[in-house]
Amino acid sequence: MTELNGRRVLVTGGAGRIGMATVRHLNEVGARVTTLSDVENPDLKADRVLIGDTRSEADVAAALDEVEYVVHLAALAHPSAGTPYDVYTINVVSTFNVLAQAGARGIRRAVIASSINATGMPFNPHDIKPAYFPWDERLPTDIGDWYSLSKQNDENTARMAWRRWGIDVVALRFPHVNSPTELHRIADRMREEPRSGMREAWSYLDTRDAAYSIELGLTAPLFGAYTFFATADTTIAPYPTEALLDAYAPGVPRLRPFVGREVPIDLTAIRSVLGFQARHELDLPTLDLPAQEL
Repeated sequence: MTELNGRRVLVTGGAGRIGMATVRHLNEVGARVTTLSDVENPDLKADRVLIGDTRSEADVAAALDEVEYVVHLAALAHPSAGTPYDVYTINVVSTFNVLAQAGARGIRRAVIASSINATGMPFNPHDIKPAYFPWDERLPTDIGDWYSLSKQNDENTARMAWRRWGIDVVALRFPHVNSPTELHRIADRMREEPRSGMREAWSYLDTRDAAYSIELGLTAPLFGAYTFFATADTTIAPYPTEALLDAYAPGVPRLRPFVGREVPIDLTAIRSVLGFQARHELDLPTLDLPAQEL
């Protein structure tokens, strides 16, 4: 058990992929979980299961009853998950509504799901490359789609909520998060098409590690609004990182060398502040990058 034992935690989007894993994990550490989702999921087990809209002031107010911690995961998680208007407005209004109400009630800590897309890299319609490797939280952004814009603005909302109400907020920039089975399927594709992973720095995260990072975000001794990349230590491509960068980002500065399949994202911040390190990494061989890719 942790300090969350017996504490009421609201998880929005609890019926989603990360949400389900988070609710299971919080149940295991003894939290009393309330969920707020817009769809039913018979596999969702929580102390209170509510169906509602995170844009609704009334629905969020009801969900926050007796809550001490907030995990906000509800979102449309892809540019094509709805119209551009729906993706952007649902995401940013939901985040504002949840954090504003939580802050005004005096709730002291929230964790929200940002995304690696807050950089603007993965869905950008232009042929862009990052300013440098490894990526870190200071990486310049280049936003070219509405989903990435919504995630960037969610991080802005977190900073505003802290300054306005004093609620500490941890925004986690998740990469692609999935089950081991699905991650292995993606790794198989990366073996055949490694070029496709460059815009996400070949990063990934197991759903169980996403849930663990959220627990740490709720309990770490910190004060303020923080943004962290949260990924596995290794890449989802079975090739040395240096070879991948030589092939697909030859002109991009490297601030340091990379060992083996080390992910080219700087995880110093999340390690030092939250104490997070992924515990469920893919066991992949390290292969030579095919000659035709060089």
